[in-house]
Amino acid sequence: MKLVSSWCYDGSLPESYVMPPETRPGKSIVPLGKSIPVIDFQHMDRNEIVEQIMKAGEEYGFFQVINHGVCEDLMEETMKVAEEFHAMPAMEKEKECSKDPNGSCKLYTSSYSYPREDFHLWRDAVTHPCLPSEECIQFWPENPTKYREVVGAYTVELRKLSCRILDLICDGLGLSNGFFSNDPYQCPKIMINHYPPCPEPSLTLGLSRHRDPSVITILLPGHVLGLQVFKDGEWIGVEPLPNAFVVNIGFLLQIISNGKLKGAEHRVVTNSRNARTTVSYFVYPSDECIIEPAKALVNSCNPAIYKAFKYIDFLTAFILKAEETDETVKELIDLDYY
Repeated sequence: MKLVSSWCYDGSLPESYVMPPETRPGKSIVPLGKSIPVIDFQHMDRNEIVEQIMKAGEEYGFFQVINHGVCEDLMEETMKVAEEFHAMPAMEKEKECSKDPNGSCKLYTSSYSYPREDFHLWRDAVTHPCLPSEECIQFWPENPTKYREVVGAYTVELRKLSCRILDLICDGLGLSNGFFSNDPYQCPKIMINHYPPCPEPSLTLGLSRHRDPSVITILLPGHVLGLQVFKDGEWIGVEPLPNAFVVNIGFLLQIISNGKLKGAEHRVVTNSRNARTTVSYFVYPSDECIIEPAKALVNSCNPAIYKAFKYIDFLTAFILKAEETDETVKELIDLDYY
């Protein structure tokens, strides 16, 4: 396995990165004008914010948040150290991600399933847990020199923001406040993706079509276009706004909401000119957490449309069959509705 960023500038696209024709992005122009909703956390009252989040969650599974309370300087510093990390030599990056014998900090290219893949993705990634911070941070990269300081401060603020968003979603669903604040739902991870310039962006993808195996995901998208959301049979390009976060409903929240909210499919395209780096904050449950429709949302008139399952079982299947999300979920939890 060689990181894409260590060899991508030779100007050629290896055959193993050429996607089948039906999954290639091609050269079609993806509309930006139909982009995902934008929710202003400062200039709307709480009821209006809840209403807007629920509408976006039902129709798109995605929205952007502005005036969210996270310091702009911290967002910029986080993106800077993320870009600096991926700019380091491959051997140095590998060294920085090999401190934990249990492999909690992972550096990889394409996906976890690289050796088994028929086609590779045009991306490198580093991921690690955030909590409990005092236990996790000792295994984070020490280089760039400000990585631990900056990313540590960032994860504190993102936890606050994620809890705020989830409390608003609880209001919208009619769940008790704090439904997601207990330990089984507080196992967040950071993932920093890097998509180098690609010689043939119409033939490959940075991330293939998928739903996130999370409760919610909060993305710091940078300034380069790449994220696309699938809605009503077409791909919509997400144009990042200054100092905004992109939030998406994870597949787990679709299940917990008993299908009310939508874990939207999305993908990442590449381009031939600019590298793109993003920072994702995933809200995950613990491995042993049982995922099922919230009991408060299920009754004789609204029966559960998903079966209960243990998160680690779902995650294992998801990783093993990353390209077959629909079939994976159907096989695992015997869906009546999808």
